[in-house]
Amino acid sequence: MTDIKRVCVFASSCNFLDEPYYKAASEFGDLLGKAGFDMVYGGSSLGLMWACAEKVKENGSQIIGVMPEKLHNMGVFTDECVELFVTPCMRSRKAKMDELSDAVVALPGGFGTLEELSEMIVQKQLGYNNKPIVLLNTNGFYDKLVEFFDEIISQKFAGEASGKLYYIAQTPVDAIEYLKNYIPENIAVTKEHIYKR
Repeated sequence: MTDIKRVCVFASSCNFLDEPYYKAASEFGDLLGKAGFDMVYGGSSLGLMWACAEKVKENGSQIIGVMPEKLHNMGVFTDECVELFVTPCMRSRKAKMDELSDAVVALPGGFGTLEELSEMIVQKQLGYNNKPIVLLNTNGFYDKLVEFFDEIISQKFAGEASGKLYYIAQTPVDAIEYLKNYIPENIAVTKEHIYKR
């Protein structure tokens, strides 16, 4: 049985995406809530963030928001969060989301999602956490990014074991099953493992 209780979800806050993205985000939130996972996210009332969070809450689980002060002042937060943490900046926001969560799932998103995802992969690579990291590849959204990750590894900018740091889920069901059955990797964090190829 997994020890995961809170899942951090990175996702777009855009309201102008193609419908399949909202549908998949809603389905993932529905499954997340039904599985009893609480959700840590950016606290927004917009985009894929809210499509997912709304379903989590509808199914009896809690949503916890973390938002930088600058965005909070724009009024894009929701009052539906059981807790809403307002941080000084984006860097402190990421640290708080990391602190509050046991797992990470990246839904399709923009540069912010990419930044958050990349940081979590590096944190795991260096042994600061051993959380499951999942990319939900709706509509093949992450195909080219995964190709780039493979290129990083094939050209030795990262070790071969780096490909095990994250999981590519093709459907919301796939993502949930991975979280439910996650077995932490035995990550070797030594000079030899990190710097030798």
